[in-house]
Amino acid sequence: MAKQDEQIEFNWDGFDKQNKKTKGTIMAKSEVIARTELRRMGIRVVGIKRKAKPLFGAKVQKITSADIAIFARQLATMLEAGVPLVQSFDIIGRGHDNPSMAELLLAIKADIEGGDTMAQALAKRPIYFDDLFCNLVAAGEHAGVLETLLDKIATYKEKTESIKKKVKKALTYPVAVLVVAFIVTAILLIFVVPVFEDLFKSFGADLPAFTQFVIGLSAWVQEWWWAVLLVIGGGGYTFVYFKKRSQAFNHFLDRTLLKIPVVGMILEKSAIARFARTLSTMSAAGVPLVEALVSVAGACGNILFHDAVMSVRDEVSTGQQLKVALEQTGMFPNMVVQMVAIGEESGSIDAMLDKVADFFEEEVDNLVDNLSSLMEPIIMAILGVLVGGLIIAMYLPIFKLGAAM
Repeated sequence: MAKQDEQIEFNWDGFDKQNKKTKGTIMAKSEVIARTELRRMGIRVVGIKRKAKPLFGAKVQKITSADIAIFARQLATMLEAGVPLVQSFDIIGRGHDNPSMAELLLAIKADIEGGDTMAQALAKRPIYFDDLFCNLVAAGEHAGVLETLLDKIATYKEKTESIKKKVKKALTYPVAVLVVAFIVTAILLIFVVPVFEDLFKSFGADLPAFTQFVIGLSAWVQEWWWAVLLVIGGGGYTFVYFKKRSQAFNHFLDRTLLKIPVVGMILEKSAIARFARTLSTMSAAGVPLVEALVSVAGACGNILFHDAVMSVRDEVSTGQQLKVALEQTGMFPNMVVQMVAIGEESGSIDAMLDKVADFFEEEVDNLVDNLSSLMEPIIMAILGVLVGGLIIAMYLPIFKLGAAM
């Protein structure tokens, strides 16, 4: 059974407006919607059926946020060059390396040809195009400056992707190294230590306490390795389950992450940067502040900042100044509050927020570099303790035997 927002590919054949026989493919949520879209395009459908999936076909390539960012930049460039909208979608779609993205763009093109505005066609696909994207496109179409707004969207998406990559880099590197260290330690305990244990039995001498501890740990791991994997797998599944379904757990997780030294600062500053960049982009597009803050809340990437921005929205909707509402949350630094106050007084809040976003993005860059420099010696020390400790434990009896001789 197809998911609610899943697009299905249909093969169809029929007659066009000139009564000429034609055929093709169309993406839609159901056969009924596909027939409706084809009728809107002036096609008299003779036959339509769902396209069969290949038995041993290639793995479907997912559409990523980076694909959407690249698409926004390509479309903005083509429209600025004077290429018509429908033709731009056709060129980008047919030339895209990702087949799934190509299908998506050609389906949007078909909707536009059928009479939808670009904003309406994008809004049908909320998985890939959020409210921010759709609202800015709608504003651009209404004001006749679609290419300008698409350029702002592209810049926003590129900046957002850049900061996401930096945060991932800061968190992924130490985790990956620690996972490798765990695997190496497990291999040593399961396969290497037992060999030394057999050797030590032939000595017939008492073993150092540290060596006895490692041999005991090795025996425990050999007997209960399946339980360790079960606990790790169960813990991972439980974490993902509650992260998807429990708002209280997400509050606890995001609050805990913000308290971690250095990492918490990176996450906090990246959330503020996304807040400022998103609100700046929407403000420059003329989107009303109360409406813009809903999209801004979803773009922060942290549930605590999401709740804070929604609280700001409620205050602003009652006539409160944005500066005062931000200050009341206690989540935004004084620098952000003062820059917003200057923007409100001068009527250039988008420019002020843009500067705030630039400042905090640079702060994230510096913190990520500092974290990488800090983590390298710490990781080396952890690896040295784990692997070096096991090696020392195995060689202590040999050194002791040598000294006795």
